[in-house]
Amino acid sequence: MLNPTMDSKRPWYREPWPWILFGLPGIVVIASFVTLFIALQTDDGVVSDDYYKQGLAINKSLERDELAKQKGIHAFVSLREGMLQMRIRTDTKTDLPDTLQMHWIHPTRAGADQIVTLKRGAEGYEGKLAAMPAGRWNVSVEDLAGQWRVVGAVKMPFTGELEIQHMEAVTDP
Repeated sequence: MLNPTMDSKRPWYREPWPWILFGLPGIVVIASFVTLFIALQTDDGVVSDDYYKQGLAINKSLERDELAKQKGIHAFVSLREGMLQMRIRTDTKTDLPDTLQMHWIHPTRAGADQIVTLKRGAEGYEGKLAAMPAGRWNVSVEDLAGQWRVVGAVKMPFTGELEIQHMEAVTDP
């Protein structure tokens, strides 16, 4: 007759408990390497390097917004095949410059921000916008002298016409 204690003795690697005990920390190590890889591939960076200076200059920005509101400046922007077309309407008699700047600012990824220079053309202002990821974008239009600015927001991609007017933005479907 066989001894029952001799029969039940199996090598350690044939038992489930060592694999369970080694497997759980092993999964954590693999997950940490995956997390490290994701972190290195998607560096968000700092949204603004000079946030302190921007905070001190907020009153000047608000003055520019208020001047645009007083002049009744409205920007109507459309985007077709990477080309921005913009019309400016004012409620007062205001001389508009030949060149404007349009800032496209992503709320969390400063590396995706764009500044588009818009030149006056036959049908308003025109400029080229590089491809942008989908999502919410803050938009501002200002003169190069820094006297006035209109600010709004848009969800990309957008169709129709974007209206930007003193701290508001409305998109038509």
